[in-house]
Amino acid sequence: MPKDIASLRQERAAAYEALVALGHPSNDDQQAAFDAAETNVVQLDRQIKAAERVQSLKSSTAIVSPAAPAIITGDTQVGDDKRFSSFGEMMVAVAAAANSNGAARDPRLQWQTFQAASGASEGVGADGGFLVQQDFAGELLKLAHQTAVLAPRTRRIPIGRNSNGLRINAVKETSRATGSRYGGVRAYWTAEGEQKLASQMKFRQMDLKLHKLAGISYVTDELLEDAVALEAVLKDAFAEEFAFVLDDSIFEGDGAGKPFGIMNSPALVTVAKETSQTADTITVENIVKMWSRLWSRSRSNAIWTINQQVEPQLYTMKIGDTPIYLPNGTIAGSPYATLMGRPVVPTEFNSALGDKGDVVLMDLSQYLMIEKGGLKQDVSMHVRFVYDESTFRFVLRVDGQPIWEAPLTPFKGTDTLSPFVTLAERA
Repeated sequence: MPKDIASLRQERAAAYEALVALGHPSNDDQQAAFDAAETNVVQLDRQIKAAERVQSLKSSTAIVSPAAPAIITGDTQVGDDKRFSSFGEMMVAVAAAANSNGAARDPRLQWQTFQAASGASEGVGADGGFLVQQDFAGELLKLAHQTAVLAPRTRRIPIGRNSNGLRINAVKETSRATGSRYGGVRAYWTAEGEQKLASQMKFRQMDLKLHKLAGISYVTDELLEDAVALEAVLKDAFAEEFAFVLDDSIFEGDGAGKPFGIMNSPALVTVAKETSQTADTITVENIVKMWSRLWSRSRSNAIWTINQQVEPQLYTMKIGDTPIYLPNGTIAGSPYATLMGRPVVPTEFNSALGDKGDVVLMDLSQYLMIEKGGLKQDVSMHVRFVYDESTFRFVLRVDGQPIWEAPLTPFKGTDTLSPFVTLAERA
């Protein structure tokens, strides 16, 4: 009696494991054993393909109803002639199935369905069932978003064992006026034998406590076995989500159970719009004034973060005949465009064009972050053991806040300076 496809696939998996276990042959006997194992795998592949061709000639045993997805019984497999030709074609069919309102779905979108699962599973196409067709697993991995762009630029301090935070002393300095530098240090010109006057520094304390960022996902064992790329995709997805949430908190976190963001910091300098400036515009005067309010020592580290809606207006900016914005690729080896010589980094966190925060000039070396152990990734089969589901857990413990507590009044002049500068609303 011919073997069914499921049995052949199990034999093929076992044969492949046996082949891998042999390792690289180093003598004639090992080479002979390796060749025999390889031949066994190839022969099983041929038997599986032959069985699939025979199966594709049979009338479908699937039961299709408007109210439920197709249910494939037994060992029915989708034949090669019924597979999707590309990942894009598959996604179009998925979208159509999701919006079909009861109409018949593409017959190539078929999966096994048993009991309801609490997380990602093969039983629901949108939860992972559509990923089982392995032809597109590699292509799915290409759909990656940009990872963290702000967090890697911050000043980071790792926290050791038996600690849940960091208390660090900082100089209390908000003015460079005489008598205020370093919180009160003064030097005097004196004559010979004249009494010296004492002065002293003032300090403040920065208190950071670890906050927990967590994520969890349930995945059926069947889906993990059949969609071979899912575990890698799942880990990448959570890593990117954590990077997004962390960057968002650095940009404008309120400090409640999360890092305290730059846009909420009292050290942020906000440059006023020009008189009679048109709504939703950015002028060269805005940019120059923002640059002039940046603390001079931050000019070698600062970046511009912008909403992408800002870019069209940057391309035409000049001082006289000299452009102050250079598009990406203008300078060899530079991955970003530059404005006033500093990188321009588009982010999802900057406000819409015309709102405060659509363009921010920041020196993230003046933002302090603590972290403990990095992003932890754990997998457990015990939490949902009776449902044949594995639990993926992701945890990151961090905190952060600007080092500056207020803008700095310069020694001469009245315009305060800061490593964090933005533009007021232009409504």
